[in-house]
Amino acid sequence: MLDINEIKKIIPHRYPFLLVDKIIECDDDSKIVGIKSVTMNEPFFQGHFPEFPVMPGVLIVEAMAQVACILAMRVLKKEGHSSVFFTGIDGVKFRKPVVPGDVLRLELTKTKQRGELFRFDGKALVEEQVVTQGSIQAVLGKG
Repeated sequence: MLDINEIKKIIPHRYPFLLVDKIIECDDDSKIVGIKSVTMNEPFFQGHFPEFPVMPGVLIVEAMAQVACILAMRVLKKEGHSSVFFTGIDGVKFRKPVVPGDVLRLELTKTKQRGELFRFDGKALVEEQVVTQGSIQAVLGKG
């Protein structure tokens, strides 16, 4: 549905911190699904951990947040506006390590919206298995 060039028009993130490769589903209201292909070329694998490369959990949550940000921008029809910022994360659980070669499926559902303040429930899956789940709260940035 959205390729990397279209994603870059919506959110300001860039390499090495752009953590979503494409959007495969989006209803422009409450649900979105993004994909992140995890490769050995990711800069964080140089130090986390060289002998057993594991994607840092915080970056999985960041990838989920970037997908949520795309949905929020589309809901508000403010694509290309500054950004959406975390205001909270709740109940995040890490179920399984994410390693090079994995393809993360990032599924987010808007559960609450008050103006430019959003709450999303989300999960990251690898081959149908949940690897991370939790809730994200965010607000549209000014600028």
